[in-house]
Amino acid sequence: MTVVTVGEILMRLSHTALRRADGFVAHFGGAEANVAIALAGLGVQARHVTALPDHDLGQAAFDALRRYGVDPSFILRGAGRLGLYFYERGASLRPGKVIYDRAGSLFSLLPPSAYDLRGALAGADYLHMTGITPALGENARKLTLDAVRLAKEMGVKVSFDLNFRSSLWTEEDAFAFFEAILPSVDLLTASSDGLAVLGQENAGTDLKKAELAARAIAKKWGIPAVALTLRESVSANFNRLSALYLSDMVYTSRVYPVEIVDRVGGGDAFSAGLLYALLNREENPAEFAAAANAYKHTVEGDFLCVSSGEIRALMAGDVRIRR
Repeated sequence: MTVVTVGEILMRLSHTALRRADGFVAHFGGAEANVAIALAGLGVQARHVTALPDHDLGQAAFDALRRYGVDPSFILRGAGRLGLYFYERGASLRPGKVIYDRAGSLFSLLPPSAYDLRGALAGADYLHMTGITPALGENARKLTLDAVRLAKEMGVKVSFDLNFRSSLWTEEDAFAFFEAILPSVDLLTASSDGLAVLGQENAGTDLKKAELAARAIAKKWGIPAVALTLRESVSANFNRLSALYLSDMVYTSRVYPVEIVDRVGGGDAFSAGLLYALLNREENPAEFAAAANAYKHTVEGDFLCVSSGEIRALMAGDVRIRR
């Protein structure tokens, strides 16, 4: 079982209040890299395609991927900058906030021809990408299209997380790109409240509305499988999470009440959990993916490194201390 991910790795600098920050906690992250690391922890071979600066920060990001078991063979190194983002943690009634500082990064400037996509995709089961990468500029947009087209040519299934970020591009630009790429997608993931960019009503936590939206999207673009995360945000610290997966049947998960440690990367953990569940023919893919999403909310940083046994314990409601 092999999944290839393609996307940018950034350094995240976190504080409870950015305007008053006198120091930051640093982590590495990036939607596609987060998926690769979670998959590696679950026992799936993961290869990540990206570009990192040839300096100490780039090396630290490279080492982070190796540390968690991701194959770094297709990571390019060169002169340039590492993208950054700043994260303000939400609390109670105050929501979290993200500020990007990634323009002109090495990843965004390299042409698609720089990467060995064919080598990376050889023998893979899935290619996973997100809507964040094509928002980074013309090179990254073409890289996304090239990777997806090559995957289809090579018989590799395409997993795509919508991940629309309004701070990176407009809804109009995003929709035009999604219309071009969605007919080639085998598995689409998104949040139920993030479907407006595809012309769908915010389904919130309503399973019936979520199913109708998933069916409409699947029908319009001919997508074999659509998965949605559903979130009830009681506060910035407490959410209720669930999921829906539509393919030949409709699968839903239970609702997971979560006291949040760090919600960044939850959707990526969901994508990783779903891919693991599909590759391992889990009885209910939505349940495993929702549990992975919930688990990530209890872990500091962007990355989720957890075994399938730990996910199954969560699914079983076993929260006893391990001794």
